[in-house]
Amino acid sequence: MILTLVSCRKDAVVREAIVRPAGNPIKIEVPLGLPPVPIPSDDPPTAETIALGRKLFYDGKLSKDNTISCASCHNPALAFSDPRRLSQGVGGKSGTRNAPAVLNAAYFTTQFWDGRAPSLEEQALAPMVNPVEMDQAHDISVQKIDANAIYRHEFEQAFGPGPVTITEITMALASFERTLLSGDSPFDRYEYGGEKNAMSPAAIRGLSVFRDKNKGNCAACHTIGAKYALFSDNKFHNLGVGLDDEGNIVDQGRYIVTRVTADQGCFRTPTLRDVALTAPYMHDGSEKTLKDVVDFYVGGGSSNPYLDKEIKPLNLTGQERSDLVAFLESLTGKMPQHSGPEALASR
Repeated sequence: MILTLVSCRKDAVVREAIVRPAGNPIKIEVPLGLPPVPIPSDDPPTAETIALGRKLFYDGKLSKDNTISCASCHNPALAFSDPRRLSQGVGGKSGTRNAPAVLNAAYFTTQFWDGRAPSLEEQALAPMVNPVEMDQAHDISVQKIDANAIYRHEFEQAFGPGPVTITEITMALASFERTLLSGDSPFDRYEYGGEKNAMSPAAIRGLSVFRDKNKGNCAACHTIGAKYALFSDNKFHNLGVGLDDEGNIVDQGRYIVTRVTADQGCFRTPTLRDVALTAPYMHDGSEKTLKDVVDFYVGGGSSNPYLDKEIKPLNLTGQERSDLVAFLESLTGKMPQHSGPEALASR
């Protein structure tokens, strides 16, 4: 699912108001360090929709040439992220952004770097029709899935009798993605589990730098709560990333959605969970390592008229920078079970 500037047309699909999961409801268990998962009233998770969404997530049938799946840009071996600077779709076409990790995306109040989708269900619509991603009309995706007898049976189990619909496809994908949770990291065991030896001394020092308003001040946007930590404020900020040689903003980010001048070059704060596994960094993949990211912030970003007020040069020693990286590495959690691909040979 490459993140590009192609928005999902609101008239591309009519959501059937009567569609609801028909299977066995389940409660999504959350690991240490995370709050309950927000669940929409019209798409409660069931064992059947989650299993169906898992298969769809890894199936190339949703793309024009049957080669690109959601997992093509959200690799489960890399915390569901993309190691390429710019993600690629059918025929090797390149997008304009690096696909962020899907882990813990259930907690984002909007989806995509620019927040143009209000839900995981709506987010799933856009990559299918995007010409540099999956490049396939929704009705073709539905036809290809509905033509498979095994899929038809699984959709009936998940949603009841009737033909496959694009709404059902997106609901299943979203239900699966809500199970992609990562927590119980060394940080969580230290902060919320009472295990004071869970983090290394360097990581503990790095946490202090992370929280200190006069040092890293990272927690201003990458929030840490008393009972859980999302490491994102769910807001949009201009960090001075992605400027050309003359200082012009290359990607307008949130401004494309809101047309509010102050939103130029603003992008949603990503979670830092599993960040050590999800290089490269920033919306354009411009920073290769965590050290590069820390050094970027130490330098105060790149000056532009819309730079966030919290972005300013940091006075950090070499040891503090190293400790900060050690803390970020302590955010690597346990990957969710039953989230990898299943054999699709029968499809």
